[in-house]
Amino acid sequence: RRSGRPWWPVIGAVVGLLAVSNVMSNRVLPGWTGWTGWLYVPWNLAVAGGCLWLARGHVTTHQLGLVQWRRGWRWGLALSAATAGVLVVGAALPGIRDAFRDGRVNDGVWALVYNTVLRIPFGTVVLEEVAFRSVLPALIAVRVGVLRACIAASVLFGLWHVLPALGLTTANDSVSSAFGRGPDGQVIAVVFAVAGTALAGLWFCWLRYRSASLLTTVLAHVASNSLSYAIAWVVRA
Repeated sequence: RRSGRPWWPVIGAVVGLLAVSNVMSNRVLPGWTGWTGWLYVPWNLAVAGGCLWLARGHVTTHQLGLVQWRRGWRWGLALSAATAGVLVVGAALPGIRDAFRDGRVNDGVWALVYNTVLRIPFGTVVLEEVAFRSVLPALIAVRVGVLRACIAASVLFGLWHVLPALGLTTANDSVSSAFGRGPDGQVIAVVFAVAGTALAGLWFCWLRYRSASLLTTVLAHVASNSLSYAIAWVVRA
C-alpha cells in the first residue's frame, strides 16, 4: 500500500526520534533510582507512541502487526515457554551460569520487581518492538519489500545497542575475559553485541510476520529480557 504522502521524510523522522531516545535512555535516564530513572518508562512509551503517530496514514494496522491478537497470544506464550526453558537450563550449567554474572544487576528486591515487571516490559520492550518490528519494517516494506525491510530494521536494531554495549567489558566478567578490558576488547564486544542483536532482530521480524501479530514478539521479548534479568539477579545474590 503506497500513500501519496512523502515516504523518506517519515522514515528519517522515526530514525531521528529513535536516535534521540537512545541517548536519553542510555545517558540521561540511567539506573532505576531517582526522578530521572522513573522517567524511563513514560519517556519510552511516549517515543513508541510518537513512532506510531508518524506512521499514521502511510501504513495500515495490518502492516504494523497490530492485528491477530489471539494468534499473537498463542505464538507469544509458546515462545516464552521455550525461552524460559532454554534460559533455566543455561543458568543451571556452570559454564553458562557465569555469563549471567553482570555488575549492572546489583540492587535489592524492589529493583528486581521494578525492572522485570515494569521497566523492561513497558520501558524497553514496547518501544523496541513498536519501532523495529512494527513501524520501521512496515514503512520500508512499502517500497522495497518485506525481506529488505526486515534486514534494514534489524541492522538499525543492532546499532540501537551500541551505547548499552559500551559497558559490557566492565560489567560482565565473562565478556571481559573473552575480549579483554582494554579499548580493543571494548570495540570487539560492541561489534559482537551489534551483530548478535541484529540477528536476533531478524529472527523476531520473521516471527512477527509469520504470526501476523506484533504481540508475538512482545511476549517473547519480555520473557527473554525479564527472565534473563531475574536469573542474573539470583546468580549474583
